[in-house]
Amino acid sequence: MVSVLSLWLPILLSAVFVFVVSSIIHMVLKYHNNDFIALPDEDGVMGALQKFTIPPGDYVMPHAGSMEAMKSESYIAKVNKGPVAFITVAENGQPNMVTSLASWFLFSIIVGIFSAYIASRALDPGAHYLSVFRFVGASAFMGYSLSLLQNSIWYKRNWGATCKSMFDGLIYALVTAGTFGWLWPQM
Repeated sequence: MVSVLSLWLPILLSAVFVFVVSSIIHMVLKYHNNDFIALPDEDGVMGALQKFTIPPGDYVMPHAGSMEAMKSESYIAKVNKGPVAFITVAENGQPNMVTSLASWFLFSIIVGIFSAYIASRALDPGAHYLSVFRFVGASAFMGYSLSLLQNSIWYKRNWGATCKSMFDGLIYALVTAGTFGWLWPQM
């Protein structure tokens, strides 16, 4: 076994590499630009919602509140009439990119820590590069990608957007795995 603390360098460096790769994906390749589409008459919809002063949060409409309420005739009528929507309302104003980028970097460190833990329990110092790559890569892929499926399964997010984000997660996992394989402690 290897101490997780001895893996601090691949944990941090893989987070840096993932941060750089994700920046390239989003700022250069831009294949996520069509993940969201505009509403018809966006200004009209925004104007209609502004009068409610909706606080930031996650919303669903129609809202049932319980399994019993989902069986009611009024709820069923609302669902059938539509629109049915899952909405995230953010604070007004430009998003704070520093906070978002710092949170993303921290998330990448957390994925690295869990990947390090799993590999450190299974592998010894001096383990072969591909052994480290397999353990860390599979663990990092789980961290970066698998929970994204829930967005499409339960919240009806566009499957194309989910699959593209999972592909990103695969790239991040490969980068993480390569970093750990390269920097895995020797005997």
